[in-house]
Amino acid sequence: MPSRRRPPAGCWISLALITIALIVGWWQLDRLVREQPELFPWTELSLKDPVGPFTGVKLAALTGDSDRCRQLLRSAGLAESAFQQPPPADRNCRVTDAVQVLPEDRRSIAYSPTGLITSCPVAAALALWERETVQPAAIRHFGARVVRIDHAGSFSCRRLYGRQEGQYSEHATADAVDILGFRLADGRRISVLRDWRGRPADAAFLRDVRDGACDLFSTVLSPDYNSAHADHFHLDQAERGASGWRLCR
Repeated sequence: MPSRRRPPAGCWISLALITIALIVGWWQLDRLVREQPELFPWTELSLKDPVGPFTGVKLAALTGDSDRCRQLLRSAGLAESAFQQPPPADRNCRVTDAVQVLPEDRRSIAYSPTGLITSCPVAAALALWERETVQPAAIRHFGARVVRIDHAGSFSCRRLYGRQEGQYSEHATADAVDILGFRLADGRRISVLRDWRGRPADAAFLRDVRDGACDLFSTVLSPDYNSAHADHFHLDQAERGASGWRLCR
């Protein structure tokens, strides 16, 4: 009767080593997911976490899920109040998830004019932008914090560029906000219109906050895009951002 050949001892050792490596690798991955969930596309979004490569996609996915979005704001300690937009004459301008985030309760940065109302996903992205991008950039370039952000509003029932025909703007559903400038604690004001090509520190700050917004919003348009945006940053949370299709200029 022919004898069966046993696998060489080295095969068993190799198999054991591969198994151990897989177990260790899985344990390391599990630990990384728990400690840095912002790095992975399948983890739940939290506004308490740092910004990761998939944060913007997760924020855009909040469109249409206002309950989840408001829960995220509350979980992060961001006071908000639901805002009921009056029924518009145009059905394309329906606002279903607008919130008014109360600056005195949630942040050191106020908005001017006061009472800024945006869609919930935009409010969530603004909170992360302020904490993770705007304030660090201000400290880095000026040694002072931002205390106020000047804006040109969010909701506006209109088509792109105010045209009579064509696609409606994200402003028509309060899914966009236009940022004009920043006021520092020492009284200095940084203006998009005046300072985009101004002094090196001012221009560098504006580019840093623009680039940081690109990680959080579906669309970011600056003076680099066209003359219509020479005086402001357009930040919006278009639904296409949930699929990873983003525009940053």
